[in-house]
Amino acid sequence: MSFNFSDIDSSWTLFLDRDGVINVEKDEDYIRNWNEFEFYPESLLAFPILAKHFNTIVITTNQKGVGKGLMTEADLLNIHSNMLSKISTVGGRIDHIFYCTDLDNESINRKPQPGMAFQAKAMNPQINFDKAIMVGNRMSDMKFGRQAGMHTVFLATTHPETTFPDEHIDCRFSHLLEFAKEL
Repeated sequence: MSFNFSDIDSSWTLFLDRDGVINVEKDEDYIRNWNEFEFYPESLLAFPILAKHFNTIVITTNQKGVGKGLMTEADLLNIHSNMLSKISTVGGRIDHIFYCTDLDNESINRKPQPGMAFQAKAMNPQINFDKAIMVGNRMSDMKFGRQAGMHTVFLATTHPETTFPDEHIDCRFSHLLEFAKEL
């Protein structure tokens, strides 16, 4: 499954992972509060570009730290509120955020299972997975995108050793801004 960047128009939907794509991911730990959240400078520069090219921009993020009791859902919502505010101030936008706090790795809503993609489509019936791209930094993001029928873009921010080409990955970039500049 591949796509041409020239095919992308405003009818397309962009799905983004959060940690390791938008912000610095903590190694073997969780971003537990806003003070621990650190944007990649490149991601902030990418958002105004992405907002011009995609009709709908959705975050899908596994947040097991809530399920483990390491942080509260209120902590997570505060992180997201502050993140959205900052993205807005640079001229970008996120239309929806879906998160999974489930501990069970087989949960339909926990990536790589496609449940959050189906939640997004239920809320936004105009989403067409044939015209959707999942951008993430882990193979679970790529498998999530594939299982929902999306195109996939791998960012080598945290796992540059990931083999490419790979059947689950359509394109590979160093960071979100590099992807955005292709549009």
